[in-house]
Amino acid sequence: MRLALTIGVAGCVIGGCDYRPPEPKVTVEDAWVQLPPVPGRPASAYFTLTSNNDPTKLVAVTSPRAERIELHETRAEGGVSRMRSISDTTFPSDLKLVFAPGGRHAMVFGVKGSIAPGDTIPLTFTFEPAPPVTVEAKVRAFGQGHGSH
Repeated sequence: MRLALTIGVAGCVIGGCDYRPPEPKVTVEDAWVQLPPVPGRPASAYFTLTSNNDPTKLVAVTSPRAERIELHETRAEGGVSRMRSISDTTFPSDLKLVFAPGGRHAMVFGVKGSIAPGDTIPLTFTFEPAPPVTVEAKVRAFGQGHGSH
């Protein structure tokens, strides 16, 4: 009896008592697209990401309504704001990855069809190692809402 109990306890300790870590998951919040100030120019997208996995990387953002979407950030250099492409979008589970006006943002090139304030555009976020997430981003006029790009 004692041997069976010892084997059972050892198996539980070694096997983790069937503990399985949660599947990696990312939540996308407050996704919105700002129309450009000049028609025909790229729109910009903003959002906030949280993850239960450490680390998580945003690999890409896509939409059937856009030719392409690039991840950029705006930085002040010598008193001048400059935009540059970013590739390192890795973030830990204890911090939110925020894309907001004046900082990180997604440039939405070649919007297909007409869009107007109040419409929505589907955005699909691809991550490593979490599965993709698709959300409907609300379209806003330039300067409406959280500021302007």
